[in-house]
Amino acid sequence: MFKALLLTKTEVPAPQVAITELDEAQLPAGDVLVQVSHSTLNYKDALAITGKAPVVRSWPMVPGIDFAGAVLESSDPRYRPGDAVLLNGWGVGESHWGGLAQRVPVTAAGLRPLPAGLPAAQAMAIGTAGYPAMLCVMALQRNGLLPAQGPVLVTGANGGVGSIAIALLARLGFEVHASTGRLAEAEHLKALGATDIIDRATLNTPGKPLQKERWAGAVDSVGSHTLANVCAGIRYGGVVAACGLAQGMDFPSTVAPFILRGVTLAGVDSVMAPHARRAEAWQRLARELPAELLPRNTETIALADAAGVAARLLAGQVRGRVVVDVMA
Repeated sequence: MFKALLLTKTEVPAPQVAITELDEAQLPAGDVLVQVSHSTLNYKDALAITGKAPVVRSWPMVPGIDFAGAVLESSDPRYRPGDAVLLNGWGVGESHWGGLAQRVPVTAAGLRPLPAGLPAAQAMAIGTAGYPAMLCVMALQRNGLLPAQGPVLVTGANGGVGSIAIALLARLGFEVHASTGRLAEAEHLKALGATDIIDRATLNTPGKPLQKERWAGAVDSVGSHTLANVCAGIRYGGVVAACGLAQGMDFPSTVAPFILRGVTLAGVDSVMAPHARRAEAWQRLARELPAELLPRNTETIALADAAGVAARLLAGQVRGRVVVDVMA
């Protein structure tokens, strides 16, 4: 028997949420069975748990869009019992059971070996927020962005993606500006590497299609009017990496920044990114993200606390990352 945070469909949008004792016979099919040690609570997980958005595609569901642990059984020759592994994205917590359980069966194609020297808890402190943050940094670099070209804006700066993007960019020598709705957290953002703190209220309402050229690049996890205003304020030839929709899926912009200033809007997909790009991102995270920054940016909770913390996360009351010790 093992414990899982199980979501069951109801007649209302919010699912039934319960810590449930399950038998292995109740597990869905998978190539690899993993003993999970740590998972995380992300924005998408919070939406699934609360029913605030139709994230779940199959019922019942175990949320948790990433996890780290050790292989128990494998029918795939790439993995053997005892191998340390991690997974993020790949439809877990949406179409396939996710990491908020002590055991989870998965498709081998979605797994990655845990990078050498990276403990499972630390990997999850990076997790599905740090991974797209690194993919965004890689997208900026692929499009030729260099520190000498000017500052880079990070929106949603107090969230998981934003906070790690700040640390990564600062480590690479970029001047980082941070947009947040929680100005009281300014010192925390500066400790991560930001040099200028911007009130998100200056970006999250309709603005002009072209504005003052302020930033050479940006990492946006917010979307909607925020992304539109960011693009409008990018310098000639700049790059914006977009990876999220916390404000909304819409993009109320014009083509002006792209055809008059040569701005590049680079979309970043973290769920189904090619294997080689995923591997590069995790290798770089293990190597480049300052490990000493993770404890101050991470809250660790037990599996039983995940449902309660989900509501706080959606209310914007969580700073940085939430790691779930599923064995606690």
